[in-house]
Amino acid sequence: MLRFQGRTRRLLATLMCALMCALLPLCAAHAADTLRVGGKNFTEQYVLAQITADYLRQKGYSVDVRAGLGSTLMRSAQENGQLDIVWEYTGTAALVYNKIPDAVKLDPQALYEKVREADAPHGLVWLDPARLNNTYALGVPQQIAREWDVKTISQLVEKLRADNGRKHIFAMDAEFANRADGLKPLQALYGMKFDRSELKQMDPGLVYTALHNNQVTVGLIYTTDGRVRGFNIVALEDDRHYFPNYNATPVVRREVLDRHPDLARHLNALAAVLDNDVMLDMNKQVDIDGRSVRDVAADFLRTHKLP
Repeated sequence: MLRFQGRTRRLLATLMCALMCALLPLCAAHAADTLRVGGKNFTEQYVLAQITADYLRQKGYSVDVRAGLGSTLMRSAQENGQLDIVWEYTGTAALVYNKIPDAVKLDPQALYEKVREADAPHGLVWLDPARLNNTYALGVPQQIAREWDVKTISQLVEKLRADNGRKHIFAMDAEFANRADGLKPLQALYGMKFDRSELKQMDPGLVYTALHNNQVTVGLIYTTDGRVRGFNIVALEDDRHYFPNYNATPVVRREVLDRHPDLARHLNALAAVLDNDVMLDMNKQVDIDGRSVRDVAADFLRTHKLP
């Protein structure tokens, strides 16, 4: 009886081993078929990654989210096949990854075409760009915008010249203050004149707080940061087109699109409903109102009818 039980156990073990070996290729295939959505380490990217994952799951895809990455790390991960889908910005791809000459002088469509062409040899496909343009801007407190009746950077510069008896603080992060395509050429293009004492370098997040508290006259901001709306900051029009466009665009590995023919259609439909107003509101809900990224993403998908 004991010998029979031993043989039975050995037979069951053999069968289990054979079953596991048979299932391994299926598990590997399932893992390979899971779409890995990447995201950078700021609010907008967390929201975009979550919306994308939830939407694609509704369409029957298996999705894994890997957010919280730096720009260069996310880029390397996608090039190495560790990420399948990311939301990238045209300006970032042009200036940081591909070093496209005179990228800042290109109009939005030409910039998009350049980065799409440059990334094709890397096996990366740029789908339709969203109207969401998270570029730099100069922001002023709402009170100043109303009192001075300014809507553009040129109008601000005229007001500053007329008020040259007073000091006006211009706040920005250290990177922008010191890089070759940052503060100095901006001042040259618009004819801005600030004393050294009027130029203040600070953490990017503190710029919004300083504007909100009327501690500075003008600050360097990002156009879709939730604090722009939450802190009543007015983003001035860049009427001489100094800042390049940073249109958010779904970028997908070519082999993934080949495996999933409908994926491009789904992601393009998502890109079509994203613009600055929509993103500003979602970023504000997270950064100012304290809502979770997951809840904000869920509300977005409930209120936007996607195919």
